Amino acid sequence: MRWRGRRQSDNVQDTRGQGGGGGFGGGLGGGRLPMGPRMSTGGGGLSGIIILVILFFALRACGIDPMQILAGGDGGPVSGGGQVSEGGAPANDEMTQFVSTVLAETEDTWNGIFQAEGLKYQEPKLVLFSGQVRSACGFASSASGPFYCPGDQKVYLDTAFFGQLAKQFGAAGDFAQAYVIAHEVGHHVQNLTGILPKFNQMRQQMSEADANQMSMRVELQADCFAGVWGHYTDQKGLLEQGDIEEALNAAQQIGDDTLQKRMQGYVVPESFNHGTSQQRQRWFAAGFKSGKLSDCDTFNNPI
Repeated sequence: MRWRGRRQSDNVQDTRGQGGGGGFGGGLGGGRLPMGPRMSTGGGGLSGIIILVILFFALRACGIDPMQILAGGDGGPVSGGGQVSEGGAPANDEMTQFVSTVLAETEDTWNGIFQAEGLKYQEPKLVLFSGQVRSACGFASSASGPFYCPGDQKVYLDTAFFGQLAKQFGAAGDFAQAYVIAHEVGHHVQNLTGILPKFNQMRQQMSEADANQMSMRVELQADCFAGVWGHYTDQKGLLEQGDIEEALNAAQQIGDDTLQKRMQGYVVPESFNHGTSQQRQRWFAAGFKSGKLSDCDTFNNPI
């Protein structure tokens, strides 16, 4: 990814060295400025997908399975926590520069998409931490992986995760890392559009199996939103040969089935809550191919 020399976001907070914790609002995988160019959503904008998602949740609330209608037949709450430490100015090492640049690119993309819909994009903060951190969602350790907390609208990232991603999961490369950030920003977009709040409300009344299925749809949509960001990043000429393969490989390596096979030697499909490797690759690719939010409707289409 051609990221050097580009704008870096001012929305990065560095709490490394402070010690610190985060809750679930959306994580990556099991166990874990100036406006950019005005970007057309190609007839599939935010308003359309929000209406579709509202319809989906309304049907579920009435006891109707939308998937059964489509097929013609059968077809965890945010935890409480204290205030997060605001942190200081980010360090100036290469990894911090990279993270700040990728975040800036997501800001430009989503500012453009929201502006095309007559809306204002509220940019998220990204908190760098080491070991453990406290967010509005509670405490978390690095073992939780990167996550987004809707309570404070912040993405939390221990950059040591990128080393783990490469060594333990076999997903190296800067665009694999960018995919991780873009996925979490995707959860922020879901939060702004009301998708995450509705999900967190409804899963209180769901069985574990139904909540897992719904969680998969939320996570796969965040993958698709990451693909939408990748689409516009590619249009800027920032992608290099092999970048898309890096992202798709990362999606493959953190699929629920691949993770379970690696960790325990077998899979338990009913416990999947992020999506299989194939699903995660497919939804990222869908967003990347078209750049249309309408192609990210994981709630009213088979996944």
